[in-house]
Amino acid sequence: MKQVHRCTRILILSLLSVSVFVPIFLLSNTLRHFNSESEEYIADLSTIKYRTDALKLTAIEKEEGENIEEPPLIVYKDGDISSVVTNTADRSNMFDQSGNAKGSTDLSERNGTNQDTKEDYQQIQLEKPSSEQLKQPTVPQSPDVQSQTRRVLDEKVKEMKDQLIRAKAYLKFAPPTSNSQLVRELKLRLRELDRALGDSRKDSDLSRGALQRMRAMEATLSKASCVYTDCPAMATKLRSMTHNTEERARTLKNQVAFLLQLAGRTTPKGLHCLSMQLTTEYFALQPKEQEYPNQQKMLDPDLYHFAVFSDNVLACAVVVNSTISTSREPEKIVFHVVTDSLNLPAISMWFLLNPPGKSAMQIQSIDSFEWLSVRYNVTLEKQNSHDLRYTSALNHLRFYLPDMFPNLNKILLLDHDVVVQRDLTQLWSVNMKGKVNGAVETCQEGEPSFRRMDMFVNFSDPSIVNRFDRNSCTWAFGLNVFDLQEWRRRNLTGVYHKYLQLGYVRPLWLAGSLPLGWVTFYNYTVGLDRTWHVLGLGYESGVRRGDIEQAAVIHFDGLMKPWLDIGLEIYKEYWRKHVNYESHFLQQCNIHP
Repeated sequence: MKQVHRCTRILILSLLSVSVFVPIFLLSNTLRHFNSESEEYIADLSTIKYRTDALKLTAIEKEEGENIEEPPLIVYKDGDISSVVTNTADRSNMFDQSGNAKGSTDLSERNGTNQDTKEDYQQIQLEKPSSEQLKQPTVPQSPDVQSQTRRVLDEKVKEMKDQLIRAKAYLKFAPPTSNSQLVRELKLRLRELDRALGDSRKDSDLSRGALQRMRAMEATLSKASCVYTDCPAMATKLRSMTHNTEERARTLKNQVAFLLQLAGRTTPKGLHCLSMQLTTEYFALQPKEQEYPNQQKMLDPDLYHFAVFSDNVLACAVVVNSTISTSREPEKIVFHVVTDSLNLPAISMWFLLNPPGKSAMQIQSIDSFEWLSVRYNVTLEKQNSHDLRYTSALNHLRFYLPDMFPNLNKILLLDHDVVVQRDLTQLWSVNMKGKVNGAVETCQEGEPSFRRMDMFVNFSDPSIVNRFDRNSCTWAFGLNVFDLQEWRRRNLTGVYHKYLQLGYVRPLWLAGSLPLGWVTFYNYTVGLDRTWHVLGLGYESGVRRGDIEQAAVIHFDGLMKPWLDIGLEIYKEYWRKHVNYESHFLQQCNIHP
């Protein structure tokens, strides 16, 4: 019995000893493994921290090998701030001392159109309000309150973007083959934060998980800041990254501008097909079938005569259709369409198939005006530009209206990229006050259509500065009422020729007919009410929807024409409703709304 009790006691003591010493052994083994990993992690960090300078700047040397340059350390120079807001008197600096235009290509391209050249100075893009915002009354706020509200709305978003930049900078310091725990953690946090940020632009777009990832990233960045304590190297790295990003952004911006210009100058495949189809049909007609009715109205000065210069079939159709549909007396309207010899058959065939109702129609080719070379000894194609939009003779044909229509007293000139929304016959009763040109002025600063005379005219030239006031009010082509009798009396076509020839000798203005119009009709223009003509639908101008609805004529000036794929969808509806998409010619050429 005693032997049994002794064995039982020994077994119990053995079990107690095992239960005590085994956990101690396991804990010590775990601590030993943890210490080995910590030593490895610390060793990894120490190897990054205490490497030689050449190894610490490996990423910088690599980037320098990739043609990434560090920007100059001087951020601002004397006069930089004053140069941002340029005084009116300093606008003549756009031309150098020799008279050559600085950046003329940029300005002319920004303000160019397809063929009729409305050199509209595109302003800084304004944020377009939504329809609900337009309906709600706006309470004026001070700039300080607005900026403070904007900072509150996107404070977290900006902080997250800053964290992403800092994390990328820290990763640039690590060798390319490094796979330490800190590097892995930074890469993980970068992926998580970038995914959480997404396309968010304000704090309300962020999820709760995004804020948690932001805090995790901040903790990781704190670890990295303890490792990378070399501030000059970090500053150099950040400057290199900033410079590289700015260069890439500038390159992409130039590419976008080039592609936009290319798209604006290219004829769409559908329009080319339409012209070819209509041309083929036109030459299949008999000579008598090519004549238009009501030709006796062409010389009647008591009717309402409209002139349109265009080489675009659909654009011409929209101008004619919208004018007739809004007119109270369409039977008194006469259209004079002038185009080039290449597009004459197509435009003629279109209006033969789609007659303008009771209105009269005349379509002419510019080659039919043989008196141009005889009477004025001039070739309209000679212009100081390689852009076909400026060298087109249709741009400058408007300065010969009194000679083109010798029997008329008044005429209304419409560009081919406009849409008429209200009856225009009331413009014939406008008091011209002895002036020649009636147009909407564009001299109100802050408006989308704002442009100043010295933006396009070289006021450093003595022949300009002594004859014109740089602060004089400017106006727009696109909707112009011309008193042809007063025009003939003052011989303004001769004035135009004088400045045209003077521009061949030395650069006086940027390419296009708008500067020539300003100097030709200087002091001979009367301002029309602004509701007659609203510009800015051919680029991101921020024109208000209410102004568009009230306008008699809306103008798609700029590169983004409504018949192009790059046209702004928010404005295309005004143009599309005047296009007959049921025509089998449009359907054959795959032209759809």
